Amino acid sequence: MIIEVAIDSVEAAIAAELCGASRLELCSNLNEGGTTPSFGMTAAVCKSVDIPVYTMIRPRAGDFVYSQSEFEVMQRDIEAAALAGSKGVVFGLLNSNSWIDISRTLELVRLARGHKLYITFHRAFDVCQNQLAALEALTEMEFDHILTSGGQATADKGLDQLKLLVQMAEGRINIMAGSGVNPQNARELAQTGVDALHFTARKRVEQNDAFSFGDAYKFDDEKVRKIVGFWQ
Repeated sequence: MIIEVAIDSVEAAIAAELCGASRLELCSNLNEGGTTPSFGMTAAVCKSVDIPVYTMIRPRAGDFVYSQSEFEVMQRDIEAAALAGSKGVVFGLLNSNSWIDISRTLELVRLARGHKLYITFHRAFDVCQNQLAALEALTEMEFDHILTSGGQATADKGLDQLKLLVQMAEGRINIMAGSGVNPQNARELAQTGVDALHFTARKRVEQNDAFSFGDAYKFDDEKVRKIVGFWQ
């Protein structure tokens, strides 16, 4: 079982690797589902670990319908991720009809492949009205992975859909379960046949400062070790 941990710092990357993670998804703004990290962060994380780092390519929070200028930013960010040492990139583009933006997705796929990067279509997949058709489209475009909760708010509520997606994929594309993955449901999610589990691992740090400049978090070693431990 591939264990992919979403992280947002060098310290978290190192800790995740020490805890046995198979792969990292590097993001900024994890509270908003993850956006593209800086070039400096990407380069520092890639230099600090030996496991593969996949970089999130998402220019902003919110929906996955992007303007032309946002699309151009995504193109530049894929090139930057490759230059910084990433092994893969993670993105998803939709149109206003909740369907994959085929033409621009293909452009990003070609760009990523030109840099020999693996590619994951993220949870924009869960917004698609017809997931089985979306799976076929992404398989045709030669994506390596789909990150999905089975179309539900959390993966444990999408078990039946995850099983169906695995069956329909027939090994042609990897199905990765994400959203709400924890030590209590990891085994059950794995039994759907998914190829990987994806989750964040962090705890909020209580702050007593007179001023608030945003929430602070620390890495949750115990969560990763427990989930990794099921397959050791």
